[in-house]
Amino acid sequence: MKHLIKVMKALSDPGRLKILKALENRKLCVCELQEVMGLAQSTVSKHLKILEEAGLVHWEKEGPWVNYALDKTTDNPYAAEMLAKMKNWLEDDATVSEMRFLLPEIHRDRIRKSLPDRTTS
Repeated sequence: MKHLIKVMKALSDPGRLKILKALENRKLCVCELQEVMGLAQSTVSKHLKILEEAGLVHWEKEGPWVNYALDKTTDNPYAAEMLAKMKNWLEDDATVSEMRFLLPEIHRDRIRKSLPDRTTS
């Protein structure tokens, strides 16, 4: 029962649902999720941790980046079932549509260039 409860709790937050819908499009780093969702890094990281613990997302390190993606090989059968069903959910939601519109323009290299250079301080 605890696996089902973790999944249901993870899915009970609109921010976490938006993250899952964004990750349906491609793997994303925290800074890209921040940009598309307009949330603080700490908030995005907390959401990702909850989603990871529920078996809905996983991460992989790629050079300096930590990329998040939907966990298609999860051991949690409830997570796998919900990810499959969610593919067709929220397609008519305005915030999901707006995110999908913005995602093609959001890239980590451009975000990193816009951040202040901390090496000169």
